[in-house]
Amino acid sequence: MIPSPFDYHAPKTLRKALSLLQEHGGDAKILAGGHSLIPLMKLRFASPATLIDLGGITGLRKVVAGNETISIGALATHYAVESHRLLKSRCGLLPETASAIGDAQVRNRGTVGGSLVHADPAADWPATMLALNAQLDISGPGGERSVAVGDFFEDLLTVAIGEDEILTQVRIATPPDNSGGAYVKMHQSASGFAICGVAAQVTLDNGNCASVGIGVTGVSPVAYRASAAEAALQGGPLNAETIAAAAGKAADGVDDFQEDHHASGDYRAHLAGVFTRQALARAAERAA
Repeated sequence: MIPSPFDYHAPKTLRKALSLLQEHGGDAKILAGGHSLIPLMKLRFASPATLIDLGGITGLRKVVAGNETISIGALATHYAVESHRLLKSRCGLLPETASAIGDAQVRNRGTVGGSLVHADPAADWPATMLALNAQLDISGPGGERSVAVGDFFEDLLTVAIGEDEILTQVRIATPPDNSGGAYVKMHQSASGFAICGVAAQVTLDNGNCASVGIGVTGVSPVAYRASAAEAALQGGPLNAETIAAAAGKAADGVDDFQEDHHASGDYRAHLAGVFTRQALARAAERAA
């Protein structure tokens, strides 16, 4: 199908983009990579009167792997993260997640920020950002603010960002020495989206778990942290037995499971445990 008619703007600065958002209000939509919005427009599930293309704001594409902080611009493509050499050594969970997204065409065009704001319940980035305790920087008419990723995802396709605001970058504390991460998923064969995906990030201290983050996507309408599994590991030894016990808690606290023709809620809950065990085992091996 053909989208409904719309006005098109391609601002070169963030200030101009924010000004256009204020001018057009709820009739405007932000265009990042376009992999979510354009199909919706072609099917006329979304019919914005105004499209504001952020592609010309080059400052939003930077990926910096610093000694203390990793910053990823909202317009950085999945491939930019996947292929970033320094990220592979400083936080391998990020490139590994990026490499699991869609296919080469999707990774070369789709953006990290676009995926996070769209908040598809089967997207890959939410799980990893939760496991890494990411901070999301947002700009709006009132200035800049930062939102913890745990507060960002509110509901199905709903995030804590206003109609007049723009996600600008993601910030992550660079993992210390003796850290490792892993992302494991079962993908839907046609789309590549996660039927269940688990990201795990651990830091070891003399063989014990000094810190752990576990993010789960595809299982419920909103990606979540497996806090019960994390609590079971914190401060104790990280071995096959403790990992298996913690993985059994991966779906604890989830009240609403995704149900569709790809997988039942019970099967997704089962997969959460299976992939949590696998992700933790790989993360611990890499940390050691």
